[in-house]
Amino acid sequence: MILVKADKNSEAGLLPDEKLLTEMGKYNEELAKAGIMLAAEGLHPTSKGARLKFGGGKHTVTNGPFPESKNLVAGFWIWRAKSKDEAIEWVKRAPFSEGAEIEIRQVHEAEDFGEAFTPELRKQEERVAAQMATNANR
Repeated sequence: MILVKADKNSEAGLLPDEKLLTEMGKYNEELAKAGIMLAAEGLHPTSKGARLKFGGGKHTVTNGPFPESKNLVAGFWIWRAKSKDEAIEWVKRAPFSEGAEIEIRQVHEAEDFGEAFTPELRKQEERVAAQMATNANR
């Protein structure tokens, strides 16, 4: 997963101009044609979001905006890369401006959970994946 960190512009709700949208569109086409990109989305600023904190059997809801924009996410890609190094090389080609910060994180796969991921849980995951595919095609 490639996480695009928020900045003062994304938190202010400023959207990219046509030039950046064109450059990013070309970049995303390259990723898709290379078989790397599985999903990609930009996120609205945190002023439109909420956080939930769980504790003591209760939850607390805090509406945005949230402080510390450097710790916030403005968008993401989900890629299937052969290695972290391959993902890094692709990110280096992204049309970001000076100061942009990108984080690369590996997504867990079923094998990572070992015996705790029982056959029943695997079947449940398959059902959920099938439902998500149906939802995506609506």
